[in-house]
Amino acid sequence: MPAPRPRVAIGVSLKMYLGPRRTREWFDEVLSLAADHPALASGTAELFVLPTFTELAALVAAAGDTGIAVGAQDLSWEDQGAYTGEVSGVALREIGCRYVEVGHAERRRLFTEDDRIVAAKLAAALRNQLEPVLCVGEPVRGTVEHAVEVCRAQLASALVNSASLPGPITLAYEPVWAIGAAEPAPHEHVRAVCAALREDVAGRPGSRVIYGGSAGPGLYSALGGDADGLFLGRFAHDPAALRRVLDEVAEVEGVPA
Repeated sequence: MPAPRPRVAIGVSLKMYLGPRRTREWFDEVLSLAADHPALASGTAELFVLPTFTELAALVAAAGDTGIAVGAQDLSWEDQGAYTGEVSGVALREIGCRYVEVGHAERRRLFTEDDRIVAAKLAAALRNQLEPVLCVGEPVRGTVEHAVEVCRAQLASALVNSASLPGPITLAYEPVWAIGAAEPAPHEHVRAVCAALREDVAGRPGSRVIYGGSAGPGLYSALGGDADGLFLGRFAHDPAALRRVLDEVAEVEGVPA
């Protein structure tokens, strides 16, 4: 019987901030801190990292059997063919990726990816046994009810091609208005939205709801168990800051030091 899945997921996207050398230096530091961190060693938490395409194979090899998962920030909706510049889910799976990000607000805004494209990419991830990190979130600040309505519509649209495709989803709630902001969305807002979204992914065993959007120390404990983890950005590009988040997870989950 496979080991139970870690309850907490901590993800880090490097976006396009770090070059190849700095990415590998950063990952070496992360491997060092993760080697004996109680939150990870106990199986309570899982750490996944999304570097740029050029560093995927190197980081997969470096991660080895440490338990740290590596994934991509994007993929093609097609598995092969004349698609210049694209990277397929087939290729990502072959080199050892376990996760792939789909539907981020920057992909929608900068590269005009609409609901149809997001749905096609989500299906491509699932059929290639990659776990999608599906980003959802309302564009402007409003009520919890409005946020839940928008996120549920985005989730339903993203899954339109995937009803027959098994596999868990990590749903990343990232209100667009909180991405890159000085502070995350209010704790009670995040808790209520994440709790509602959990109901929507319950039909896919192993699925989780995590929060992203200016996430950092102090947030995991404030979410009171209504989120299954955090999706970190620039804050976690400092390994010491990432350690503080993992320390907090260990404390909240009652993991002995």
